[in-house]
Amino acid sequence: MPDKLLAFDTSTDTLSVAVRHGDRVLVHSGAGGAQASATLIPLIRRLLAEAGLSLGELDAIAFGRGPGSFTGLRTACAVAQGLGFGAGVPLLPVDTLLAVAEEARHRFGAQRVVAVLDARMDQIYAARYDFDAPHGTTAEAELLAPEALAVADGWVLAGNAFVAYGARLPDVDRHAVLPTAEALLRLAPALLVAGGAVAPADAWPLYVRDKVAQTTDERAALKAAQQPPPPAA
Repeated sequence: MPDKLLAFDTSTDTLSVAVRHGDRVLVHSGAGGAQASATLIPLIRRLLAEAGLSLGELDAIAFGRGPGSFTGLRTACAVAQGLGFGAGVPLLPVDTLLAVAEEARHRFGAQRVVAVLDARMDQIYAARYDFDAPHGTTAEAELLAPEALAVADGWVLAGNAFVAYGARLPDVDRHAVLPTAEALLRLAPALLVAGGAVAPADAWPLYVRDKVAQTTDERAALKAAQQPPPPAA
């Protein structure tokens, strides 16, 4: 069982880093976004030092591969690749939506989870995870409008999309959670046994969306669609 692991996620506005050394787990959570590229490596070095580990001793480096913030995903992937190349350590790219579902399972006991992350541009990322099923995932990650999401009986919603789109999402049980590095650590052993580790050259972000921003016309059309209709004459 791998017990020397580094994990980090920068896919949201929260930066999450964790190190496991045997039964000891060290964690850090703080501001992400644009700050993550400057703070991630110093935090990794600090936590590894506190855990008494060097990079070369790690069994694997797990990172949130997406979907999520384009900048955040590139930051996580670039740092993971650099550390993996330099130390000769395999990488474990983990879906951020799976990490969301795992956090809901761990904290609230949820077994059937529709993980949802705010994709901005009036959309969400979503994927379904059934922890009672043999293979866990019941559908690939998708990008859609909040009101287009369907949730079957017995499933819960988990993620960070409720503040922005709460009234437009299905009215079911909800858990506000993020894809944490601790969730990545819990997922890592089984994913490693299943052959999920890759060489640094083969570790890439999972974007789901192909475009970063809306055009001026698209923003204008969206704003017009959100305006209330004029009063009847």
